[in-house]
Amino acid sequence: MKRLLFAIALIVLFLLSSISAVAQDNGPEFIEWGASIPLSGRYAGPAAQVERGYRMAVDNINADGGIYVEEYGRQIPINLTILDDESDPVKAVSNLEDLYSNNDVVVYLGGFGSDMHAAAAAVGEVNATPYIGVAFALWDIHQQGYHYLFSPFPKSPDMSRVTFELLNTLDEDIRPTRVGILQESTDWGIEFASFWTEDAEANGYEIVAHEEYTPGTQDFSDLILAMRDADVQILLALPSPPDGIAIVTQMAELGWVPPFSNIIRAPDAPTWIQALGSNGDYVAFMPGWHNAMAFEGVDALNEQHIEMMGRPADPLVGPAYATVQITAAAVEAAGTLDRDAIRDAMAATDMDTVIGHVTFNEDGTGNVPTAILQYQHGRAELVYPLEFATADLVYPAPPFEEREAIGD
Repeated sequence: MKRLLFAIALIVLFLLSSISAVAQDNGPEFIEWGASIPLSGRYAGPAAQVERGYRMAVDNINADGGIYVEEYGRQIPINLTILDDESDPVKAVSNLEDLYSNNDVVVYLGGFGSDMHAAAAAVGEVNATPYIGVAFALWDIHQQGYHYLFSPFPKSPDMSRVTFELLNTLDEDIRPTRVGILQESTDWGIEFASFWTEDAEANGYEIVAHEEYTPGTQDFSDLILAMRDADVQILLALPSPPDGIAIVTQMAELGWVPPFSNIIRAPDAPTWIQALGSNGDYVAFMPGWHNAMAFEGVDALNEQHIEMMGRPADPLVGPAYATVQITAAAVEAAGTLDRDAIRDAMAATDMDTVIGHVTFNEDGTGNVPTAILQYQHGRAELVYPLEFATADLVYPAPPFEEREAIGD
C-alpha cells in the first residue's frame, strides 16, 4: 500500500510539474515595454503628444488581442509602463534602469528632446535592450556606435537640408539670402549650427549673424537686436518651449520680425499659440509629421484623435504611433521576447506606417519623410513637402502689428 501511495504521489507531482511547464510555455501574461517621458517640466507640453501616440497605438493593438509571438503560439497584450522624468536627463536614466530591473522590459520607448534621448539611449546600450524614440533630431548620438538605438524621425542633416529645399522654391526675385543663426549652447545646438552653415553656403545663402545663448536665458534683447542690425532675413533657431516663447515675445516687444523664421522644437506643442497668440504665427517648425500626410492608417488615426481630443492628430502623435507600429512588428517578426532577436528584427524594418514607409540605416537613423509646418492664424499648416501641403508658405511674414488676433 505504501508503495502504491508513493507511486501515486510521484504521478501527481509529475502531472503538476507538467501542467506548470505547459503554463510556462504559454508565455507571460504581458509583453513588458517601458518609457521615460517628460510629463512635467520644460518639455511637458510636446511630450504629452508622444505619450498620447504611444497609448493610442498600444490600446489599438491590445484591443485586437496583442502581438502574436510564435514562441508561445498565441497573441500576448502589451503592458506599457510610463514614468515621468520631469524633463531631467538624470531622472530619465534612473527611470530606465528601474524599468529594466523591476519590470523586466524587453523594449524601451523614448521620450522627448534631444538632450533627454542622448542620456537615455546609453541605458539601452548598457542593458542590451532596444531603444526606439522620436521627437529628437540629434544625429551625433547615432554616430557613437550604438547597437540598440533606433529613431524613425528626421535628424539634423535632414531637417537642415529640407529647410533650404523649401526656401529654394521661392521665386529668385523675392527669395531671402541673409541667414541668422540663434544657437543654443548645447551639443544639439552646435550640431545643427554646423549643418545650417554648411547647407546655407552650399545653396548660395550668406550667414550674416551667429549668436549663442545658454538654455534658460531670460533676456534675449541684445541677441535679437544683433540679428536686426545684421538685416537677417532667415532666422534659424531650436530653443526649448520656454526659451522659444521668450524669444518671440521679446521680438514682438522690439518690433522685429524676419521675413522667414524656422524655429525647431519650441512650437511643437499647442501651448505655442496659447502663450503667444498671433505673435506665434508665421513661424515654420519641424515636428516630424502632419496629419494631412496621406499615408496608410492616417485617416483612422485622425478619427480616433478627434474622438479623444476634438481635433485631428497633433504633429508628434503620428511619429509616436508609428514607433509602436514598428516595435510591435519587430516583436512579431522576432517570434520571441528575446531582446537581441527583437533588436535584429527592428534593424530589418521595411514597412508602411502612419508616417510613411520606414527603414533604418546601420546607425539606427530612420529613412522617413521630413515635413515643414507653419502656423497660420493659429493653425499648424503643412507647407512642405508640396505634394501633401495644406497651405502655401506665407512669405514674407507680416509685421506683428498688422496681424489679426487669433479667433478674429
